Amino acid sequence: MTTSLAVNLKHTRDIHPDIDVPLVRDAIHPDRALWSPADLHKLTSEVADALATPLLDIVRFGAQQRWWTRLALTMGVELWLLSWAPGQGTEPHDHGGASGAFTVSIGELSEEYLHTGGPVRTAKWQAGDTVAFGPDRAHQLRNRSARPAASVHAYSPPLRPVREYRTLTDFAGA
Repeated sequence: MTTSLAVNLKHTRDIHPDIDVPLVRDAIHPDRALWSPADLHKLTSEVADALATPLLDIVRFGAQQRWWTRLALTMGVELWLLSWAPGQGTEPHDHGGASGAFTVSIGELSEEYLHTGGPVRTAKWQAGDTVAFGPDRAHQLRNRSARPAASVHAYSPPLRPVREYRTLTDFAGA
């Protein structure tokens, strides 16, 4: 006899045990299939602000490579905590057609970014700053300061492969 267990993935959520609290369970809305950049902005800023102390207990800094851990995953959104030792950064990349947002929770990050058809721009983001974007954006983040940094990131739809580029200007858009 074969037993089948039907799981309604629409309502599935996976939350890091150190932040599995009502605020997070309510904020990630497991029923929501697709999140807008504004929704992602709100999520990352709320999590970074309301859970600052638990995030400090989770985050790790490695001098040899960047560190990250997934904080939550539903069918509509993924939420991550990333650390950045001085000098660490990403290659130029997009998020595979996903919208995203990040909130700097510790330190500061420098960003080079562009939107489809636009020029490369630069920005410096400090603790408390939140950036949200649609799928038509590529960027490169780096900790150019002498102090560690950490940030909370969210993407929707989740689990899209990041596409890396030799330079930001190689990005052709979503």
